Amino acid sequence: MPQNTRPLSPHLQVYRWPLSMALSILHRATGIALAVGLLLVVWLLLSLAHGPESYASARTFCASWFGLILLFGWSWALFFHLCNGVRHLFWDVGYGFGLAQAHRSGIVVVVASLVLTGLVWACVLAQGGVA
Repeated sequence: MPQNTRPLSPHLQVYRWPLSMALSILHRATGIALAVGLLLVVWLLLSLAHGPESYASARTFCASWFGLILLFGWSWALFFHLCNGVRHLFWDVGYGFGLAQAHRSGIVVVVASLVLTGLVWACVLAQGGVA
């Protein structure tokens, strides 16, 4: 019996993820990121309640390069999760299950999340930034 040298399943380097699968995994990841990001929001609220010095420390962290990256990522995760959640609501009522429709709505979700994030950060930066 000849030895078959082909792999039994596709390797990750060969397999191309469909957009819907990638967005589904990303939806779960952004849900986790939003839950973890709430720790920053709780810290800000607690520091605000604790007094001006404590709040100044929290604002300084948020205005740092690391804090800005966290806030930007958290805001993108929020908008992506929101837009993809709306997409799932349409699926729940039976719209958009075709392959072309699912692919198109996936692109809309990605573009909408980037546009909404850009708009929020444009407003933040127009008001003088985080600090």
